[in-house]
Amino acid sequence: MSAPSPLDLISDRVERLLLRHEELQRTNALLAEQVAALTQERDSLRSRLSAARARVDALIERLPSNEGAGA
Repeated sequence: MSAPSPLDLISDRVERLLLRHEELQRTNALLAEQVAALTQERDSLRSRLSAARARVDALIERLPSNEGAGA
């Protein structure tokens, strides 16, 4: 058997690099989907927190004040 030519070595390396590039593109797409889902979840949680704070503030406003009440 003869040693592979430099051109064959380069061709093999390029093919491996192209496969790796495709794998990385797929991985990147999956990660981008996860980021989008987590961003949506975060925004939803922020909205729910804001609504809960508003409800708590409204309940606090309804509490009788302690002014004039002895200690």
